[in-house]
Amino acid sequence: MAMDASLPAYFLSHGGGPWPWMKKEFGATFDALEASLKDIPRQIGTVPKAVLMISGHWEEKDFTLQANLRPPMIYDFGGFPPHTYRIQYSAPGSPELASRARDLLTGAGLTAALDTQRGYDHGTYAPMAAIYPDADVPVVQLSLRSSLDPAAHMAAGRALAPLRKEGILILGSGLSWHNLRMMGPEAKAPSQALDDWLNETLLRSPPEERLKRMMEWAKAPAARLAHPREDHFIPIMTAMGAAEGEPIARVYHEEGFFGGTTVSSFRFGKTP
Repeated sequence: MAMDASLPAYFLSHGGGPWPWMKKEFGATFDALEASLKDIPRQIGTVPKAVLMISGHWEEKDFTLQANLRPPMIYDFGGFPPHTYRIQYSAPGSPELASRARDLLTGAGLTAALDTQRGYDHGTYAPMAAIYPDADVPVVQLSLRSSLDPAAHMAAGRALAPLRKEGILILGSGLSWHNLRMMGPEAKAPSQALDDWLNETLLRSPPEERLKRMMEWAKAPAARLAHPREDHFIPIMTAMGAAEGEPIARVYHEEGFFGGTTVSSFRFGKTP
């Protein structure tokens, strides 16, 4: 990759809980998702200097950057086997990147802060365990803003876009369908309807129409059924904003997730 080229940004459907550490229990459930995540290093064609991860599992009043050199683990899930509460994903943090990202956000008029105590939640370490299993790429988490305002998160992506030319891989981590009370066969029709809308919006709509549709995402078919609360959808706004107007590709699509749910992941921006 040329030095002046930009890395793409991604929105990842990150699966359920600590799934990379539960292969025995889950069997083939996450095989297709895992394969898509493992393919990201090939797609970008280089090792990034660091990953900036916007996790659907962290919200603050203002955008907040994890500025911890050695982030601890946060086991933010319940009812899983005892060994999953001893998981370690030991990637280093990057206070330097955290400060750089904060400065970009504040420079764009967005209030942003640093948190020197925050650890990695499973929205980060579950997908990262598949993408970079050796935990040898620094990772910094960026919180959602608790308002979950689409425009604010799109603006954050636009502000952070320069990082892509600096060797930073921007990942938005959530799930395109996130109604945990409706997964599997009963979600088949509504999740397919939302996924069709999302693919039409991202892959076939012109940029102005695409932006309008995403800002009004709650009007999409089954939108509020899919996301009773949109914490797992909003990371897509930041990923899209970071590569606004650039080519978009679907990099993961599964119609039988947990027995019937349709889910997708997307890449924003060109690859080498």
